[in-house]
Amino acid sequence: MIPLLVVVALAVGGVMHLTPALDAWAPTVWMTALVLLGAPVVWGTLRGMLRGDFAADVVAMLAIVVAVALRQPFAGLVIVLMQTGGELLDAYAEGRASDAVRELEAAAPRVAHRLRSADASDGVDDIAADQVAIGDRLLVRPGEMVPCDGEVVDGSSSLDTSRITGEPLPERVGPGAHVRSGVVNTSSPLVVRATALAKESLYARIVELVRSAQGEKSPIQRLADRWAVWFTPVTLAACAIAWFVSGDADRVLAVLVVATPCPLILATPVAVIGGINRAARRQIIVRNGAALELLARVDTGVFDKTGTLTHGRPAVTRVQSLEGGDDDALLRHAAALEMGSGHLLARSVMDEANARALDLPPAAGIVEHAGRGVTGTVGGRRVAVGNRALVGTEFPAAAARLDAHAPGADGGLRAYVAYETAGGVACGVITFGDRMRADLSPFFTRLRALGLSRTVLLSGDHAENVRPVAESLGITEARGDLLPDEKVHAVKALEAEGRRVLMVGDGTNDAPALSAATVGIALAAHGGGISAEAAGIVLLADDVTRVADAVAIGQRAVHIARQSIAWGLGLSGAAMVVAAFGYIPPTAGALIQEAIDVAVILNALRAASGPRAGSASPA
Repeated sequence: MIPLLVVVALAVGGVMHLTPALDAWAPTVWMTALVLLGAPVVWGTLRGMLRGDFAADVVAMLAIVVAVALRQPFAGLVIVLMQTGGELLDAYAEGRASDAVRELEAAAPRVAHRLRSADASDGVDDIAADQVAIGDRLLVRPGEMVPCDGEVVDGSSSLDTSRITGEPLPERVGPGAHVRSGVVNTSSPLVVRATALAKESLYARIVELVRSAQGEKSPIQRLADRWAVWFTPVTLAACAIAWFVSGDADRVLAVLVVATPCPLILATPVAVIGGINRAARRQIIVRNGAALELLARVDTGVFDKTGTLTHGRPAVTRVQSLEGGDDDALLRHAAALEMGSGHLLARSVMDEANARALDLPPAAGIVEHAGRGVTGTVGGRRVAVGNRALVGTEFPAAAARLDAHAPGADGGLRAYVAYETAGGVACGVITFGDRMRADLSPFFTRLRALGLSRTVLLSGDHAENVRPVAESLGITEARGDLLPDEKVHAVKALEAEGRRVLMVGDGTNDAPALSAATVGIALAAHGGGISAEAAGIVLLADDVTRVADAVAIGQRAVHIARQSIAWGLGLSGAAMVVAAFGYIPPTAGALIQEAIDVAVILNALRAASGPRAGSASPA
């Protein structure tokens, strides 16, 4: 409210000043507004000083008091506007940070379907998820989130675990399999026996991890505050010397005028806002100035794998028709059958067929076999796509040939394909995997040039999938099979070594680590949601290499802010000495200070532009 009232007072006084009949009243309007609206700022700073807070607020308070004493209300109101506006932005940023916890809680399952008896045909009762007791049998329908940790007692299905582990490929589960809260059932109904209460399950622990990580982060000492620690005592000492040497109040006022802390108050915000705007043009959203300042100081990069260094979705990595068959023909038949399916792997098959510009014939008689695959006809001939059991049952003649095709070194998830031909049955295998993003090696080279001397890969994916990615990028520290709390512990261990950690991730499972790190960057191109809310910086573009752009922009903004502060305070300090000897009267001092302020602002504005985004230099 105060910033708005200050703007109104400045505008009203400005109109009066430009109106000859009302010109004499403009200073009165400004002075009244300064006293009324500046008083809360002065009082708030005094209370902070009583608590031991000695920051740039003290310099701003002195400037407001001096403005009243010198009857310079316009300058005083501008200082009040800057001070209260900055506090308003800080409060907004804190509110945005708490959105991460609220969004996590909103996404948690609210309802569970509890079986009335061991016989599923007796029906279910819908109860609140927090009322589930250990041992309850719960029905989890396709498309629903598992409400609590448990064990599958009936049914087979595929689970989307990407929110929890980051693993992009669906996980097949059946009786006896352990399932975690927060994963989504994608294909067939499951009956799950609860092994933990909802509030003690994995998803609830993620919520608590984000909340505790945000609460434990120490308040950072902003750049301007660090300079204020010594500049304010220097200002007061210069005033005292001027008084004791001359006993002339005008000299004291002149020193205070030229010491008005506009370089201190303006340099950092102008440079940081310029950096934030420059980042936004690169589709890098910086939530607040603190995040940008911290980004300039990081020396360690911690990366998630799935969705961060890889594309985060399954893609066809190989199409192999057995016994010298036509790979494109195999893919064409599979894609024709999968065209109407919404399954994740079906979409990947379609994407590969489109990439190869294959013409797809119409399919008919399509039957989806839950959790197993799909059958139908293409061009009047039978086709089956799915797991080994389904394809072997539909085409016994192909079973032995498929059995001879050992898993080999391809790894990943596989779909078997068999179809009738004029001469018999053709069969083969389509292999899926999570592809690496392009241009990552130059990206990590640039990060090292920017001062990130240590790089770590932390992933919830299986360790055997993490190692090849790390080796291909020259990352020597890599861990897989990590739960969200284990990622947090790893980040905190690095910080305990004195490292300033930049965490980069994209999934719900990354949110606690993003909050715990010195500064977090989330990739939101695929709907980062919770991870985006937990991070201080968000990449809107699906391009992890822009992390290096963000670091370079942050370093440049802070470099320019420091430069502006140093030059501004240096000139102010020199003017203070001259004023203390009585060579600068208060009026001239005000003009000199305004010239210094303009120079500082113009220099700080350079942070909004600068060298090309690919440059490693912050200057």
